[in-house]
Amino acid sequence: MLRALASLFFYARFYGQFSVAGLQRRRADWTPYNEDLSGQTWLITGASGGIGRAMALQAHERGATVLAVARNREKLYALRAEAGNSTRFEVLPVDFSLLADTRRFAAKLIARTSPVSVLVNNVGVLLNQYQRTEEGLESSLVSNLLSHYLLTETLVEADAIESGGVVINMSSGGMYGAALDLKALTRDAADYDGMAAYAQHKRAQVVLTHYWNQRWQGRPKVHVMHPGWVDTEGVQTSLPWFRATLQRRLRTAAQAADTALWLGSTRPAPAAEGIWLDRVLDDEHVFGFTRKPAASADDLVEFLRAHAQAA
Repeated sequence: MLRALASLFFYARFYGQFSVAGLQRRRADWTPYNEDLSGQTWLITGASGGIGRAMALQAHERGATVLAVARNREKLYALRAEAGNSTRFEVLPVDFSLLADTRRFAAKLIARTSPVSVLVNNVGVLLNQYQRTEEGLESSLVSNLLSHYLLTETLVEADAIESGGVVINMSSGGMYGAALDLKALTRDAADYDGMAAYAQHKRAQVVLTHYWNQRWQGRPKVHVMHPGWVDTEGVQTSLPWFRATLQRRLRTAAQAADTALWLGSTRPAPAAEGIWLDRVLDDEHVFGFTRKPAASADDLVEFLRAHAQAA
């Protein structure tokens, strides 16, 4: 009962911002920008469906060379066909729930002659049931956070991302309900709560973004955004009750991809705090308790480093 009431309060609080109505209000203040991405290479993870798919197609339409990455080969091949089997559209099957696969993929990218202009860490999953990978780690933790950390760190250290490039971390509005807690990142099967785990992963992405900006000083720039409430296959599968209730007010995947495309094109200076939504930098905290995390950014990075090395 308490969980249901808390969810109702949360959705009521953010309905005006995260629904398509919030997008429509903010879009009235948008100004035109140069959408030409010719000469750029965009690496987009989780590109086989939803927001990643829409982003990959739009980036290609604007002239970018797109490296579309996901686990499902059939969906990737269908996506490439939709892009007209263009020589500027490459599909790369990778399983981001496995750190070994992420390492192999990073090594292949480093071996390429041209660096990445824009990296979008978009892959993500909300699992209602606990799943352990063959590497002994909880699957959604790896897909949503550890693989992002490992891929980004490896590419930046190898200068495989342009010094003037951009890293965009795709978070979620669900992070507003979570204060960073490393213990919550390692729940066992008996204590697992998929929604709570997802919120923690997405809060961690925000913390990690600001850590990277402080460390790398804008070379590359790192931004974190969330797409609002979007009608994707993942939402249909993981949150069917949410979709059934708000379906008419959810954003499309193309609408949700807009801010990432804008960030990658305009490349604003990184901010010390905040999260992007609809081309606006919003406060990353709404509730007071999230300002009092149980762990620091340094604690988070040490946690990620240790788990990435152990697997």
